Amino acid sequence: METHRVIEETAREAYGRLLSYLVVNWRDLQVVEDAIGDAFLSALETWPKVGVPDKPEAWLITAARRRLIDRARRVRISESALPTLLAMSEDTQRLASSNAAFPDERLKMMFLCTHPAIDPVMRTPLMLQTVLGIDAARIASAFIIKPSTMSQRLTRIKAKIRTERLTFEMPDEEEIPDRLDSVLEAIYAAYGSGWDEAAIVDSPRKKLAEEALYLGRLLLPFAPREPEVYGLLALMLHCEARREARHDAGGNYVPLSEQECARWNQGLIMEAERYLHTASQAGRIGRFQLMAAIQSVHAQRLSTGRIEWAAIVQLYEGLIRLHPTLGALVGRAAAVAEAYGPESGVTLLEAIPSAEVVNYQPYWALAGHLYKRMNREDDARSAYSRAIGLSTDVSVRQFLSRKTSTL
Repeated sequence: METHRVIEETAREAYGRLLSYLVVNWRDLQVVEDAIGDAFLSALETWPKVGVPDKPEAWLITAARRRLIDRARRVRISESALPTLLAMSEDTQRLASSNAAFPDERLKMMFLCTHPAIDPVMRTPLMLQTVLGIDAARIASAFIIKPSTMSQRLTRIKAKIRTERLTFEMPDEEEIPDRLDSVLEAIYAAYGSGWDEAAIVDSPRKKLAEEALYLGRLLLPFAPREPEVYGLLALMLHCEARREARHDAGGNYVPLSEQECARWNQGLIMEAERYLHTASQAGRIGRFQLMAAIQSVHAQRLSTGRIEWAAIVQLYEGLIRLHPTLGALVGRAAAVAEAYGPESGVTLLEAIPSAEVVNYQPYWALAGHLYKRMNREDDARSAYSRAIGLSTDVSVRQFLSRKTSTL
């Protein structure tokens, strides 16, 4: 059973790196997925008998590469493919016999997923599943659609790749800016997924936030003149700086406006501010810069002792004009309520189409809070109940339950 646990951990932590390394060189997603699947099956059969290898990733790459070479010879695939695989074989042997780091080609793979023939709407979900190993249900939650719908869409896009025999090529340097948005969206979604899971013991996605930060930093050399890359990094770092303050010593959830500033990581805040300043020098505003700027205003409470809600409202107005997501609309309502009163916030909340918010937990949590402030106790109780039912974090559910009990 210990061997099976190692295989499961390797699959969870290294699958994206293995897939990316092979696809970047081989270009055929379906064939590589099949080869890696065969390699893991071989590991399940072999490792319990001979023991876990010192370098499981190198072993799996070697096994998958052998299958790709066998396939290349069997179907007489293009003459250029076999030399590439043989060169990869030499790289794999070198890695297995040395302490060299395994190549991380995930960022390249993410750009490969922006192939012009792939529906732009599905590029980010495809990256999240193939490169970062996030399951369809979790991806669906991030995009606020049904898990079955997301699963069907991912299946269709992979079928399209297979049927049309799409081969993956890296975009030219001048193409990168046009294909950057989907990559930024995927890194941000990965960070959000890891952030949500951070307080859940033994969650397989706890490391995703760290991986997203790593990929964000890795992205800088690819697009050094793109301000949104710096904006995304600033946003993630501002959020990361408050990780320890999200819960008190007893493990209870603490909302941002009530957190102890002294528990924030000032080093990460300063790093975030440097990135945000660099982004501002480009003179091209974007959604991630605006989102980071909102977090920057919150961070100023560390030195001023107060939150400038009117400034946050203005930033949300700009964000909504540029990128009117459901999260931005709810965030603006919260800021307006703090700056100008709960009635103004509720007016904005209730203007959002009800069909869009049925399963959006932040909407119902905010609605409960504002209704409570307005003494609309029945509405508050109903909204809190919906929010509790949609919460995956136990500490958040307990926080909302305490709010309900005081009605």
